[in-house]
Amino acid sequence: MGFTARPAVCIVGVLLAAALFLAAPAAAEGEWDAPESCATPVSVEAACRGASDTHHGVDYDHCVRSLNADARSADASASAGIHGLAVLATRIAVDHAASTEAKIEDLAELEAEGADRARFDHCLEQYGGAADLLRDALDNLQAKVYGLAMQQLMAALGASRSCEDAWRGAPPRAIPVAAHDREYERIAHIAIGFTHAAAK
Repeated sequence: MGFTARPAVCIVGVLLAAALFLAAPAAAEGEWDAPESCATPVSVEAACRGASDTHHGVDYDHCVRSLNADARSADASASAGIHGLAVLATRIAVDHAASTEAKIEDLAELEAEGADRARFDHCLEQYGGAADLLRDALDNLQAKVYGLAMQQLMAALGASRSCEDAWRGAPPRAIPVAAHDREYERIAHIAIGFTHAAAK
């Protein structure tokens, strides 16, 4: 597994831009900007293998399943390489944080009373903050400000642990948000792994 060849359309685009530059009047000299280089395509499998090899929180099989389940993954990997997959994984994490927050709200309305109400409220606060951090990380990723994006992704990762800590002492099967927490954390780890690779 590994990176695939640079697409022909990128090479043609660069050659065409160069030809137009050579044909331009001499007065335009120094005003021409070279086109951005095309991203190197990378398969979901190769990206997930790299992330799982470097980040203990990324499970290869789960990573491949999660990305391939999203119809946007093929275009992201082909047109924007690992950067595109990092952006997509962060978008999936944003969606998951928001849906987890909505599920916790529903559970709170059905089940919460007394101490449980405070636990649910804590989880809602954590996931609301995580969703905001992830949206900021997405903006920075799209601008290729990888260092700040990584910081925000790492900070957003703490939501699941903090939520579960609120249920400390309760029997494991009594924690109604456990499955949502675990899935959110796994998706966030994928976004971190891909962003780390994109920043290299």
